Amino acid sequence: MTSNTRYQATLKVGDQSYPAYELRSLVYFVARRYGQSQAESLCTEIGLGLNELAKLNFVFVWQVDYAMAFLADLDQDPQIGGRLGETYRVEDLALIWPYLARCKTLGECLEFVIAHPELVGSVSDTLVSQGERCLYFRWLNTAKISSRHFSLQFQNSVCSMLALARQLTGQDVKLERVQLATPAHDSEFLAEFCQAEVSFNHEFFEWAISHEALALPLVYDFSQLQLDEQALHDTSLIEKVLAILNQDFPQTHKLESMAQRLNMSDRTLRRHLANAGTSYQKLVDQVRCQTAIGLIVQGDKRIADIAEIMGFGDVSHFRQSFKHWLGLPPGQFIRKI
Repeated sequence: MTSNTRYQATLKVGDQSYPAYELRSLVYFVARRYGQSQAESLCTEIGLGLNELAKLNFVFVWQVDYAMAFLADLDQDPQIGGRLGETYRVEDLALIWPYLARCKTLGECLEFVIAHPELVGSVSDTLVSQGERCLYFRWLNTAKISSRHFSLQFQNSVCSMLALARQLTGQDVKLERVQLATPAHDSEFLAEFCQAEVSFNHEFFEWAISHEALALPLVYDFSQLQLDEQALHDTSLIEKVLAILNQDFPQTHKLESMAQRLNMSDRTLRRHLANAGTSYQKLVDQVRCQTAIGLIVQGDKRIADIAEIMGFGDVSHFRQSFKHWLGLPPGQFIRKI
């Protein structure tokens, strides 16, 4: 691990807000590729009408997750996430036009994306590493999503950002590499679209882009667009729970205590979280996992010190918990970054 590595805890879950343009792009993709009836069926299942969706700035994370799973069930193509990402257009991103218009280079756009998951969405925490030639983005599956679903989300993110980068710069931007944590499969489309080598069976999903590409100036003419003021969204229940957990860390409230803080019964809290596709224990694990990763990436503390900071009386218990959260023990994680 080097000081050039930073950790971005940007995972969004459950009833947290997610930019509606992501869901619109997916629904319209389903309509074009599989028929209007499939798109209408999807909207019915997530409780949104097509006309309503067209006017929204934000939706719930669980609705986007559900739509991604719906797409995966429609098509067994392992590259379907990348094919969806290819269709993204700057003209469809009204929510973030004012922010993109202030950026001078592709690198500034990417920094905006990393720093504002509430405006661009994120299904993953990320390690960003500065190399001599490239910037590397390693996705961490802290939400423990299935490998197939995570791969679909990863490919969609990579290809959508690349498609938008080409529109913003007017250049044929390419990636340096794409690494998948899945068994080998057909990757002809992904390799051709990214103009990069695609490799498999890695421990993490990762992509890289050159500093030369990030230095490209933006040439997109935003004057043709009507730049509206940023819309606000209501704070979700999950955002409130996460805020309390982070604020009071390392103290971890029991579900009953958290429910009292939120002025509801524990049964009601449990039901609301379940309806949003998560649970209280998952949110507790998310905060503890993200905190542990952040402390490890700082690079100035021993594992035993981190375990103590996090309230573990036994360092071996911390190692077991970390492996449960991320799939590998902290020592091995350190060696990989």
